[in-house]
Amino acid sequence: MKKGLNLLIRNGHIVDPSQGIDGKGDVLVEDGRISDVRLRSPEPEPPVGPGIEIIDAEGLYVLPGLVDMHVHLREPGYEHKETIRTGTTAAVRGGFTAVCCMPNTKPVNDNETVTEFILRKAYAEGACYVYTIGAITKGQKGEELAEMGMMRDAGCVAFSDDGLPVSKSLLMRRALEYSKVFGVPVISHAEDLSLSAGGVMNEGALSVRLGLRGIPAEAEIIMIKRDIELAALTGGRLHIAHVSTAGGVAAVREAKRAGIDVTAETCPHYFTLTEEAVAGYNTNAKMNPPLRTERDVEAVKEGLADGTLDVIATDHAPHHMDEKLCEFDRAASGISGLETALPLCLRLVDEGVLSMSGLVEKTALNPSRITGIGKGSLRRGSTADIVLLDRDREFTVDAEGFASMGRNTPFDGWRLKGVPVAVICKGRVHENG
Repeated sequence: MKKGLNLLIRNGHIVDPSQGIDGKGDVLVEDGRISDVRLRSPEPEPPVGPGIEIIDAEGLYVLPGLVDMHVHLREPGYEHKETIRTGTTAAVRGGFTAVCCMPNTKPVNDNETVTEFILRKAYAEGACYVYTIGAITKGQKGEELAEMGMMRDAGCVAFSDDGLPVSKSLLMRRALEYSKVFGVPVISHAEDLSLSAGGVMNEGALSVRLGLRGIPAEAEIIMIKRDIELAALTGGRLHIAHVSTAGGVAAVREAKRAGIDVTAETCPHYFTLTEEAVAGYNTNAKMNPPLRTERDVEAVKEGLADGTLDVIATDHAPHHMDEKLCEFDRAASGISGLETALPLCLRLVDEGVLSMSGLVEKTALNPSRITGIGKGSLRRGSTADIVLLDRDREFTVDAEGFASMGRNTPFDGWRLKGVPVAVICKGRVHENG
């Protein structure tokens, strides 16, 4: 006897790039899995079997659950910033049904014991699916490779020292060589620390006017180019995190044209905000990499439009309020991004940068393919991870109402459009009002 979720989602506008579907239809879920996706036709609707709940999705988009391949859940060690429970609750509220968490916890996720702890905790308390990204180097110190094989066996889907670069080229070369063996990507935090040292915002006229030490775009560009060359040398799988510069986009574009195995992501704040958001010493606009110029914003949009940038990730980085309510130089970098990402991304559709199908590709299908987690699709037999999106509903961002413990967002008070009114994940229907 079936015990899983059984429901029929009717009359929604289904968008699933994995199947080339973009039209009105129905999605049938039986025992927690998608059993049929049917576009509307003049033929009579088939009868609905007993025990199947019907959801009328008239006026809503029906999308695969979004996948965020770059989040910081902070647990273990930094539970004053976020926990697996609160972070995944925020993810579901934002339309995400799967997230991949970075290893800069305490202790660092550089061994199978920490990996297993996170996965057990996520299984017990997570509102959505959680996948782990292991550290490239032990303690993220950049001195010695972590036990990548053992962590892969324990469940890690990628490796990164995110928050810090792997500055030693030989170590990065070895990591990329192992990425071929283990069939997982190495995610590069591209930052030349000798150029960025002490910097707290984008280097330019504004940083001079504010009296803040700047980080030049070249700090990102140089390391992206280095890692691309190492990927070409090794044939390894390279993914570039949080691309923020026009030069970074250009470097990835050139590498793809050369046939190098590289993918790349950006984040909503890099195509929505410029360095001007820092004016007034707004610590909620302090990021790493920093917010850049209007030229960089336009280049990031072009990179999304032409396929240079494969993924939009949030880089969800919640912090305790005390870590932002301080001098700009001392403030922590990062944004609590899970609950504002989707409506910010929908602005790209309004602007004609991406189609709705293209947006789903970058927020669901591509991150799933890169990490190999088998999500981001409404194909028959897939786990029922589904988002019902009210494309036209407007709301005002209220950071105090976030499900995340992190209230650090530069979008507080913004009027945005697009609400995931229901999210189906892990056999439950989560209603967001």
